[in-house]
Amino acid sequence: MDMVTGPIVVFGEALVDDFLTGQVVGGAPFNVARNLAAFGSAPLMVTRIGDDPAGVLLRAQFERFGLAQLGLQFDATEPTGRVLVERGDDGHRFTILPDQAYDRIDSAATLAAAGARTPSTIYFGTLAQRHPTSRGALRALLRSCDALRYLDLNVRDGQVSERCVFESLHEADIVKVNEEELQDLFSWYTHTRHDTGDMGSSSVRGACAALIRIFSLEALIVTLGPRGSVYFGAGGATLVHADTVKPAHMVDTVGAGDAFSALFLLGRERGWPLELTLARANEFAGAVCAIAGAVPAERTFYAPYIARWLAD
Repeated sequence: MDMVTGPIVVFGEALVDDFLTGQVVGGAPFNVARNLAAFGSAPLMVTRIGDDPAGVLLRAQFERFGLAQLGLQFDATEPTGRVLVERGDDGHRFTILPDQAYDRIDSAATLAAAGARTPSTIYFGTLAQRHPTSRGALRALLRSCDALRYLDLNVRDGQVSERCVFESLHEADIVKVNEEELQDLFSWYTHTRHDTGDMGSSSVRGACAALIRIFSLEALIVTLGPRGSVYFGAGGATLVHADTVKPAHMVDTVGAGDAFSALFLLGRERGWPLELTLARANEFAGAVCAIAGAVPAERTFYAPYIARWLAD
């Protein structure tokens, strides 16, 4: 891929995951932005936080990772985004609270921040589109420039409607999904389900090609956890990467998809070949599975990858 000029704009939720033991900063877009910044990129994170302790915690993370605060908006009435996390015998249970600051991202402030630094790429998801205000801000941003649009789909029950997914797919150039989300797309738009255990089968390839045609996509990327990922291009090219480096000790998969997206976007920014970009995205996603939480607590975690991948 050719090297891309202009910053990556990351639009969406920055929030805290509220455990009984304390709060952990999160939100898929914010995880992507922090990973990009740790690798030396200069993303513009567009989000909104409240005037509360959680907002202070998030702002400290902006400062710690060297994220520009040009796109950071402040809300005097709505609270900083929170997700209540409860541990159960069958895993974690998440309660995403309504009416949060990231639901009120302002269009004018968004355009002012992005206009100061003409973006090359816009990363966006679906959770921050659940309220018309933030959804309108995103639409205004997408229409303000010719940046490549990268959609990191996140289908959450009760938070994201099929209509939002449909509209988001039409706005996107490159879409990343996991297997469950791919099955949702198959059900909604090809009216069939396919066995994604064999991503190379003719039926899966045909269904993915249909999605690319329906939404005029440049590419559809499917992440497969420990089985790697598959890249389906608009021209029919299919790149399968099953060489994910598995961690010696698996802790959890939280943040793996965000790590993949960050490395994919970094690879485009740096002009890495597509196959190399996908291999590195898989490797870093696997590495994040060896730590607790969505992003490394220490920046030293990134050092060996920076030494290997960015030395040139």
